[in-house]
Amino acid sequence: EVLDLIARAHRISVDTDEGWAEVGRGTIAGQTVLLARPQTYVNVSGTAVADLRRRHRVAPPDLLIIVDDLDLPVGAVRAREKGSHGGHNGLRSVIDALGTTDFPRIRVGIGRPPPGVDPADFVLERPPSGERALLDAAVARAAEGAAVWVAEGVQAAMRHCNPRRTRIAP
Repeated sequence: EVLDLIARAHRISVDTDEGWAEVGRGTIAGQTVLLARPQTYVNVSGTAVADLRRRHRVAPPDLLIIVDDLDLPVGAVRAREKGSHGGHNGLRSVIDALGTTDFPRIRVGIGRPPPGVDPADFVLERPPSGERALLDAAVARAAEGAAVWVAEGVQAAMRHCNPRRTRIAP
């Protein structure tokens, strides 16, 4: 959903078959970008990312990986410059394929499935209607964060996406 929103906002068609991914070229904030939607299962998405990296000669810090995340509350958005996979199989696949953890990512929280629901099924289902507004806001913030990343860099995207912490005076 984040990729679709970015593509619509910047009038980029993501409809060219390029091996393991559908891609679209366009411009965001005066920068040429390549949007890519892997056509693999999430847990092997590193195959698509590594292939695109080779084809387009992109350094890992110049990639932005956007994923949904069961371990973040519904509607939470987190941007990081680099780091571990944190148990996310898609990020694990990208890290394994690239051989590095040094790439930026934005995670969009979808929350944990209810008891008795398989997480693999949960991520493919439509969210409950009560969560749709939270997810829509998170998708919009993540898409805006991606545009900020292109225009101003990863630190600015982190300021845009990550929650503000308020200090409590002692």
